Amino acid sequence: MSSPSETTDTGTDAGEARTGVIHDLGYRPYGGPRLGEGPVAWSFFTTGLRNTYGLGRSARSKVLPMILLGLMLLPALILVGVLVQAKNILDLDEQIVAYSTYPLTTQLLISVFVASQAPALISRDLRFRTITLYLARPMRRSVYVLVRLASLTVATFVLIGAPLLLMYLGGLLADLPPGRETGRFLGAIVGAALLAACLAGLAALVAALTIRRGLAVTAVIVVLLVSYTVVSTIQGIAVGAEQEVVGEVAGLFSPYTLVNGLQVFLFDSPDATPTPPSSDAMGVLYVVATLLTVLGSIGGLMLRYRKVSP
Repeated sequence: MSSPSETTDTGTDAGEARTGVIHDLGYRPYGGPRLGEGPVAWSFFTTGLRNTYGLGRSARSKVLPMILLGLMLLPALILVGVLVQAKNILDLDEQIVAYSTYPLTTQLLISVFVASQAPALISRDLRFRTITLYLARPMRRSVYVLVRLASLTVATFVLIGAPLLLMYLGGLLADLPPGRETGRFLGAIVGAALLAACLAGLAALVAALTIRRGLAVTAVIVVLLVSYTVVSTIQGIAVGAEQEVVGEVAGLFSPYTLVNGLQVFLFDSPDATPTPPSSDAMGVLYVVATLLTVLGSIGGLMLRYRKVSP
């Protein structure tokens, strides 16, 4: 039993709890237009693209992508300098390194960039469950996947295409035939776009399978670099054994050799592999394999995100 004083205190506290005051702080509800899925997706794309190069993030996030971009441009700048300054001395009438060969020459830098940025865009959303906030907006899962993939693809394309553009401008400055250089450059840019799409798709798919960033980075590097090493080894052995068809088929299993072979077939670009496609049937197979790589990566990501609860 409670004493009378305790009962009175309880009643007083209850009365005070029931008497509240609402203060008008001047806040007003948002009354402007509410944007739909399109503007949200565009904002999501541009933010993701900026984040891949550390723009809008901490200084530490800018270090690796900017260093990789600088290292991609440095060899191209050196090649341009040699071409412009020593064109007549060395009797040069074309690029020192072909446009289609440059991505394979710098594949380590490209692979490290993709491997480091794919988890930053994909795995982090899954790990910290921010994906639930994104799906709560007027944006479907399929749009989220395509926008994330587009951000990574464009960022990779910038990394690959920037040195090619520098080489092209250097070639024009060195008075190389403009028509020939333009045709080769456009073919290389198409190849750069296809290579970026293949690399981004595979990296995003691997990164979506784990929420651990370190594991995702390692897995992407293994997939990209080990596949190229194995393919190039098989191609070298095939050439020595005079079994070029085996090397051509092996070229289908690495994004770098696949896209280079596609450029050789479509644009007659200089080959950077020992066994590029030598027949129309094999060239068509390279086209189909490239499309399957891109579309298969998108399909795999769609299936992965079906299991993510909003």
